[in-house]
Amino acid sequence: MDRLNKKEYEKYAEKKIPKPTYFKNIFWAFIVGGLICTIGQLIRNWLFSRGLNEKQVAAGTSIMLVFMGSFLTGIGVYDRLGKVAGAGSTVPITGFANSIVSPAMEHKREGYVFGVAAKMFTIAGPVLVYGVGSSILVGIIYLLFGGGR
Repeated sequence: MDRLNKKEYEKYAEKKIPKPTYFKNIFWAFIVGGLICTIGQLIRNWLFSRGLNEKQVAAGTSIMLVFMGSFLTGIGVYDRLGKVAGAGSTVPITGFANSIVSPAMEHKREGYVFGVAAKMFTIAGPVLVYGVGSSILVGIIYLLFGGGR
């Protein structure tokens, strides 16, 4: 009797579990991720049209995309966008800005030092530490084995 109830419950539970909408999720991730990249390309083209060189354009594009990601997170738009777009909203530079600003905003009521400053890098901190640490290591290897000659 007990075994029959388990089987019935499993069938009932299986009917109630929402089915994932893979096609819809993939579609919106593609659209939003592509839109973010298109905006980045438009910024890049605009900066080139202003006569900036490659390094200035790269820096300017990055700065503008980080600002946009941070600003949209600050006014609550990026989180809503993330619910619709899923992985498409995690395009590296704007997603990174979102991952820094979101925890800082959540802990704002704890104060600027122990809230905002302490929580700002909870998600992005390990990424920064790994990036800086590995770049130092690569720099040392490059210096020791022929980069400085």
